[in-house]
Amino acid sequence: MKTFAIAIIVAAFAGPALASGTHAGGHEAKMAVGEPGDKAKVTQTIRVTMKETDDGKMLLQPAVIKVRKGQTIRIALKNAGQSDHEFVLDQEDKILEHKAVMAKFPEMEHADANSMRLAPGASGEILWKFTSDGEFKFACLIPGHYEAGMHGDVSVSAN
Repeated sequence: MKTFAIAIIVAAFAGPALASGTHAGGHEAKMAVGEPGDKAKVTQTIRVTMKETDDGKMLLQPAVIKVRKGQTIRIALKNAGQSDHEFVLDQEDKILEHKAVMAKFPEMEHADANSMRLAPGASGEILWKFTSDGEFKFACLIPGHYEAGMHGDVSVSAN
């Protein structure tokens, strides 16, 4: 009987924790921009540098990424700047939605496969498979960074 009572208590508290996302309900594993990639299927590495310039601009370089539908890439991220930066990959409307949420909650943690926040000097990687062709975006959504120029375009060709 004691074991049954403990199981009920654990189940009552575990339900909400398992159902919640990291922010705004979390993301599905499969998105219009694609899905998390398999390391064994990576066909290209794209190195993206995050940094600030002396004149106040903030950059993600390169600002344009071109890939093919079905391709799995490694996005190797390096924060060469003096402040935290993040990389979020998604559809433009989703980027702008996320940007609005970040304005209210700037210290929001990300645990989604399509995003990563890095401290100055830190490196990381995102493995991504592009399952749809079209035009997508990437950006740093820390308040003020997008406006300072920290965003770019992803073009996914059908072949």
